[in-house]
Amino acid sequence: MTDALKRLSDEGVAIWLDDLSRKRITSGALGELLDEQHVVGVTTNPTIFQKAISSGDGYGEQLADLAARGVTVEEAVRMITTADVRDACDILRPLYDSTGGQDGRVSIEVDPRLAHNTAATVAEAKQLAWLVDRPNALIKIPATRGGLPAITETIATGISVNVTLIFSLERYREVMDAYQAGLEQADAKGLDLSSIHSVASFFVSRVDTEFDKRIDALGDDAAEAAKGLKSKAALANARLAYEAYEEVTAADRWKALALRGANAQRPLWASTGVKDPALPDTLYVTELVAPNTVNTMPEATLEATDDHGEITGDTVRGSYAGARADLEALAKLGISYDDVVQVLEDEGVDKFEKSWMDLLSSTEAELKRLAPKEA
Repeated sequence: MTDALKRLSDEGVAIWLDDLSRKRITSGALGELLDEQHVVGVTTNPTIFQKAISSGDGYGEQLADLAARGVTVEEAVRMITTADVRDACDILRPLYDSTGGQDGRVSIEVDPRLAHNTAATVAEAKQLAWLVDRPNALIKIPATRGGLPAITETIATGISVNVTLIFSLERYREVMDAYQAGLEQADAKGLDLSSIHSVASFFVSRVDTEFDKRIDALGDDAAEAAKGLKSKAALANARLAYEAYEEVTAADRWKALALRGANAQRPLWASTGVKDPALPDTLYVTELVAPNTVNTMPEATLEATDDHGEITGDTVRGSYAGARADLEALAKLGISYDDVVQVLEDEGVDKFEKSWMDLLSSTEAELKRLAPKEA
């Protein structure tokens, strides 16, 4: 355990790894991260699985068995991904037990092609929870319009949820409302609220990428005025999200649920790998330190924080006025916040869907290659 990562954890930030592969599981590398770098959770997404399975490392035997059975490519992908998540859940189970279910979590996402279909998303969430069959699994549901009621319905069944692809402050408030509505319905059914957990994955670096692209496209005079605003939007957005979290958890509605044993839906900082090489590679870690949050990091960001991250305490609370000023200044330049976050949501769903289709395609090719030859 390193000093920087320990300090981060001591400040109330749960460190999760944004990656998973069969090799990481079987080699013991995942266990080492838990023991040595204070990692207490794992997140996955279609892009992560596409890269892992396409590498072929560790999946040959299972693919050959699936090919021999003649399963569909859809079934093969689900069998492979849920096996990885199940094994990772087993590795993290001691953390789940020792933290009362708060950490030791592994996330798996519903088929991204269902992102706008409420009923199908709920059905898929139930199926994934059944397939993984581990109490420390989190089912990831995107925060699309169709995803919001799916979040409520899934929580109401007692399934814990990682809400993903949140970019806007308005949508984040809707996510928190959907979670509370699900808890209220679960309570009405007599379910134990203390067994239901959720995180809300608020995406960070992609916000700077899109805002900075639009700043660069401004005319010369405006671009000069905007220089000081580059790479400010993502942190401002995330910090105001935490302010919203504080407001919601201070309200009477939440207090009533908490008295019934409900767990707060922690803000999770996602997409924390820096996209612009000119920025500090730990920017979205050191500048988003606040109690009761999660930061899910790609391994490169985890290692950078381990090596030279400077954790100076809470860098979120007390920053709200400056964050609002930064977003207001960008709006005065004619850059539409609403348009940026909608573009990012649409792109996020499209990127995950493309990764899923690539995964299906590469898995199908392997199944055909390994299929038993006819006599």
